[in-house]
Amino acid sequence: MAGWILELDRGKGLPFEGNYSEWLARRAARRQSEARTSANLARALDAELEFMRSNAKGQAKKGRARERKYEDLVSAAADAARSADTLDAIAIPTGPRLGDVVVEVADLCKSHGGRALLDGVSFSVPPGAVVGIVGANGVGKSTLFRMIMGQEEPDSGTIKVGETVVPMYVDQSRDALDADATVAEAIGRGAEVLSIAGRDVPVRQYASFFNFKGADQQKKVRTRGRGGARGSEPPTRGRPAAPPPPASPQVGVLSGGERNRLHLAITLATAGNLLLLDEPTNDLDVFTLAALESAIDAFPGSALIISHDRAFLDRLCTHTLAYEDDGGVVFFDGGYSAYEADWRARNGGKDPTRVKYRKMAAA
Repeated sequence: MAGWILELDRGKGLPFEGNYSEWLARRAARRQSEARTSANLARALDAELEFMRSNAKGQAKKGRARERKYEDLVSAAADAARSADTLDAIAIPTGPRLGDVVVEVADLCKSHGGRALLDGVSFSVPPGAVVGIVGANGVGKSTLFRMIMGQEEPDSGTIKVGETVVPMYVDQSRDALDADATVAEAIGRGAEVLSIAGRDVPVRQYASFFNFKGADQQKKVRTRGRGGARGSEPPTRGRPAAPPPPASPQVGVLSGGERNRLHLAITLATAGNLLLLDEPTNDLDVFTLAALESAIDAFPGSALIISHDRAFLDRLCTHTLAYEDDGGVVFFDGGYSAYEADWRARNGGKDPTRVKYRKMAAA
């Protein structure tokens, strides 16, 4: 839908006339050019450093000039390195091999507040499937996840989780993090080494998989108030919001997207084979989102993903679990666009309407 893209990169605003896919192509070409510049700078640095080490006789003045040139090259190389310091990989460690049974739901019923969220729902998640879960807010998508994890019980019906299944659950809440901990401390939980998929991985190396590198690993988590600045309360009518508390001079504070990425890193540190993601795209920048898509696409286990991002679902999902407008739930063999076409075919080409909640059956 976009006619212009404004990219904020290293303190500069870069306007581009075109839509998102066209901007991606232009940005890829720019990054390739930057990579070539960086490679040329690296070769020039090596040549200058070799000359300085040779310390040729009778060339003191020329040597000092070359030293100044070397410093300029170092500065230019640092700028090029910063331009390349964006997320290009998220690693999802793989747990044990899945058996034939992943998640099987039969005649599941669940109500809340007098509304029937799930009424006789049945479906089976195949091994290796990526299931997109779609529907309006409040229809019970997150409740389904909590029942799969055993955090809530159904009113009736059954949920069978396979014996080989090791779930990894990333919920909507990003607040279950120690506000005083640094990134490295939150991931390691006091340990310097993590055991992931049967091998030992240093915490700092693992953090770098999620683009927490160098000083970023010492950033404080620090929670952000809803709708306000970090650590502040929402403003009241007629009164300006209180300023955020001063940050430590030694460490930065995580943004919402960084906290989301940290939450992913902590959850995925426990290798599993069933990934449950509840609105994972919230607060993620486009580069982290692309890296997450690639990681899920390469993940050999099964995944259940609650999302309102149609493009994200279309690129990844093999199946769709849809909470429909009449209160029913459909398990469809195909991605979101194929499901949408099927929905229109079943409903005479009409557009979806507001979801209708079913009343809880009388006793």
